[in-house]
Amino acid sequence: MGALRGAPPTLVGDDDDVTSTPAEPTRIPTATTTPTLEACGVSKSFGSVEALVDVDFEVRPGEVMALVGDNGAGKSTLIKCIAGIYSLDEGEVHFDGHKVSIHGPKDAARLGIEVVYQDLALCDNLDVVQNMYLGREIRDWFRRLREAPMEARTSEALKSLRVTTISSIRQQVASLSGGQRQSVAIGRAVMWNSRVLILDEPTAALGVAQTQQVLELVGRLAEQGLAVVIISHNLHDIFEVADRITVLRLGRSVDVFDRRTTTQQAVVHAITAGIPTKVAGIAMNSE
Repeated sequence: MGALRGAPPTLVGDDDDVTSTPAEPTRIPTATTTPTLEACGVSKSFGSVEALVDVDFEVRPGEVMALVGDNGAGKSTLIKCIAGIYSLDEGEVHFDGHKVSIHGPKDAARLGIEVVYQDLALCDNLDVVQNMYLGREIRDWFRRLREAPMEARTSEALKSLRVTTISSIRQQVASLSGGQRQSVAIGRAVMWNSRVLILDEPTAALGVAQTQQVLELVGRLAEQGLAVVIISHNLHDIFEVADRITVLRLGRSVDVFDRRTTTQQAVVHAITAGIPTKVAGIAMNSE
């Protein structure tokens, strides 16, 4: 992984240069914790275009890891490689310290890797329960839907995430606000014993109140021990909820920052002018 800026993760520091000073999360993953998910030396090309080159990435249990970079930095490609949508040209993926092979989304789901994409993949004409169980419906011997257990598990899942803004789990998703829809998509992802949750621009196009609702939900997921990856261009949101920040630039790893000991200015500089941590034939110095 790239050099970690600032003090070790077990220490908490204050920096007056940080634009926003959020409350410290109760979760404090340590550097000795085995990453739940680790990608090592990942490379992916599309014809002559090198989308990813020797990229390293990890996320630990109980941690919110932000993945940031400008458009074209390779964020979406990396996530799709981890989710099994794209195959790796080079590199390895480790889960709980063991090398794994992910040949498709089903392999990723079996490991407990769930992705909530920016479009949420919800069906507006279906209600909350039907969306939560879409493609995974509970049926009896006669193939009839078992509505009662699906309703009970949906209520339990949303309650465990402290989602209280949805008045009825039988209302159509089309009638929900942006924050409520995001909550349903996240609840659907974590209901299936997920270990790693990847959120692609979860606060895009949301208002202030809805954004805060989603960020609080992300924090609660980490408190429950999930490894959470959040992709966002909004550094204010990142600095409010993330523990560490991984920066990609032009398909290469630039750095990993400890949110508590860095500044938004340092992250912006890494995004726009950062030097890759690994360049072929050159030993890079992190100083």
